[in-house]
Amino acid sequence: MEEKELSFLDAVKINLDECAGILELDEETHLAIKTPMRELVVSIPVRMDDRKIKLFKGFRVQHNNARGPTKGGIRFHPEETIDTVRALASLMTWKCALPDLPLGGSKGGVICNTKELSIGELERLSRGYIRAVSDFIGPDIDVPAPDVYTTPQIMAWMMDEYSIMKGKTQFGAITGKPVGVGGSLGRTDSTSLGGAFALREAALEYKIDLKTAAIAIQGFGNVGYYAAKRIHEMLGCKIVAVSDSKGAIFNKNGLNPVEVYKHKEETGSVTNFSGSENISNRELLALDLDILIPAALENVILEKNAANVNATIVLELANGPTTPNADKILWENEVHVVPDFLANCGGVIVSYLEMVQNSYAYYWTLNDVTKYLDDKIRDTYRNVLGVSREKELHMRQAAFTIAVDRVVKAMKLRGTI
Repeated sequence: MEEKELSFLDAVKINLDECAGILELDEETHLAIKTPMRELVVSIPVRMDDRKIKLFKGFRVQHNNARGPTKGGIRFHPEETIDTVRALASLMTWKCALPDLPLGGSKGGVICNTKELSIGELERLSRGYIRAVSDFIGPDIDVPAPDVYTTPQIMAWMMDEYSIMKGKTQFGAITGKPVGVGGSLGRTDSTSLGGAFALREAALEYKIDLKTAAIAIQGFGNVGYYAAKRIHEMLGCKIVAVSDSKGAIFNKNGLNPVEVYKHKEETGSVTNFSGSENISNRELLALDLDILIPAALENVILEKNAANVNATIVLELANGPTTPNADKILWENEVHVVPDFLANCGGVIVSYLEMVQNSYAYYWTLNDVTKYLDDKIRDTYRNVLGVSREKELHMRQAAFTIAVDRVVKAMKLRGTI
């Protein structure tokens, strides 16, 4: 299959096919791990501010619950598709299994443009989505969380709507909530912080001095910004380039992430930031770097541009930024890839802690949350690196092997395969 035809779902399936071969899975087991256990497509009527009713299409895919209740975010995106949600639900199964969380994987989405909705319309859409899927979610069934263009406030509305429907407060039905309504300290930037911990481990392994390292971040939304801020402040790294959908900027002496973010909020883009040079996203990916961090959407590093990547480490904070053929090229060029469901699993780790805290009605300090996250990421990275070297697999293959093996064992113990 030519890469230009390769979808995100295709890429996930190819990675699973490779993993099935490595683990020597039989055909029935292979099919079972690729097939979602439940898919829901819903129509959500919303009364708009002009009093007219508009129908929005939504999805919820629950991929596998062998290891526990399914867990996964909700995306509000104008180009959302069921196939993207399927791919992300599958990835969530492996993202939960890799750090050994007692959860399965799911994902949800609504086709909408949040920039075109008023606050009232956004709240009515959020509550409508929960009403549509309420019979299929819950603290012991499937727990949604924020994702692309969804926020803690949206999670609060969703939790409240679910609670109204059940006749009692159900903080544990949704994670990523504000702290005042059952959210966990440390959840806001947990994805980026987990990525920083993974980067620290990779840099130690490859003897990179992070205080002098040159880093570029492709994508400067919430994850990209918090990653830049954490890495800059905590590890002392120099962020030389960042980008968004409108372009990229470069300064060999380093950029201040907070100032760049202020500029983006004021102007709508990182481009034309004072003291920087405007470059293209294509040029950013080919910069001479120590570390490249894709932090936007999928399919960024492709077969046609992978050879141009000139970094020692690629830390994938986005989901699916590297295609399978590109993975092979990076491996052959000795680029160390920290795969997405290892690099960005900090969000689901702290979401799991939020579920635990909601269940106990006892809430941890920020230091407790951060230490747990740090320990989990460190141990998971070392485990994946060990399998990679022992079996001579690239890091994504090693991560898939660990995660899939855990899910398959759970399915066999339960008698489902």
